[in-house]
Amino acid sequence: MEFMAEHRQEDVAVVVPVYNEEKTVAGVIESLLDRGYRVIAVDDGSRDSTPEILAGIASERDGLSVYTHVINRGLGTALRTGLRAAVDEGASCIVTFDADGQHDPDDIEGVIEPLLKGEADVVIGSRDFSEMPLSRSLGNTLMNLLTLLFYGCRVSDSQSGLRAFTARAASVIDIKSRGYGVSSEIIGEIHRNGLRMREVTIKTIYTPETISKGPAPQWV
Repeated sequence: MEFMAEHRQEDVAVVVPVYNEEKTVAGVIESLLDRGYRVIAVDDGSRDSTPEILAGIASERDGLSVYTHVINRGLGTALRTGLRAAVDEGASCIVTFDADGQHDPDDIEGVIEPLLKGEADVVIGSRDFSEMPLSRSLGNTLMNLLTLLFYGCRVSDSQSGLRAFTARAASVIDIKSRGYGVSSEIIGEIHRNGLRMREVTIKTIYTPETISKGPAPQWV
């Protein structure tokens, strides 16, 4: 894609909300920077060595901006901070990406492609539930049902952390949730604002860190 080849660094920003991810955050951030993406990390009041890790990477490499919440304010607030920062920094395409290592950075190009072609305003990276641990699969299925009931939106993976937004879409989505409810709220905001949404299949990497997390609130 010519757009990606010439404008990736200045036009695409990857927002990574981070909370106590000292085991995985360096690998995730480095892998995104290695692929030429501009990265906006939002440290949501981490109490482990995450702040020092982020500061170390930022001092050694270009392309990483770190925004810090002094106290833990929740995933929803971290995403709101990151999306606003990306818009303010002039990104035309904004990706959200989990810090726990569950996403494959190579999936980003497929997720942003419908945006670059003008076919969608928001793209959700949908995971393969058949490969998901049973407890996670059941939890995500429940959240999909609740998303349908509360927001009237049917999606195959409402809880995916890998999403892509145009700058306009990121600007109009009004996030109020603090915790994991933000994922369903984003789907509702897409519907409320009449935004065009697509789903694209992505891979998921399951590790002890990723399996331990899920739709049940971990960030309060």
